[in-house]
Amino acid sequence: MNKKKLHVKTGDTVKVLAGDERGKTGRIIAVNIEKQKVTIEGLNLVTKHSKPSAKNPQGGISKVEAPIHASNVSLVDAKGETFKAGSRKNSEGKTERYSKKTGEVI
Repeated sequence: MNKKKLHVKTGDTVKVLAGDERGKTGRIIAVNIEKQKVTIEGLNLVTKHSKPSAKNPQGGISKVEAPIHASNVSLVDAKGETFKAGSRKNSEGKTERYSKKTGEVI
């Protein structure tokens, strides 16, 4: 029962490193740890066709964010620079994430 981890969490600001959306930044809205995929707000939009139903009598076509593999994104700081995150214990004994590049807490 190894618990899998990713280098990003929901709410992090990330930059896409590979794929059609390369170079764009956005906020993570969902993380799937088993598949190692993240969904980024407003990026990697795909077209979904929905049949008419009781809930949606009109049916139609809608744009939805599709997940991107976590290896294709990198954390971004407030200045827009990518960095790697580490974790350490603070003075109260709680774990905190910090930038390995600048040392500031995320």
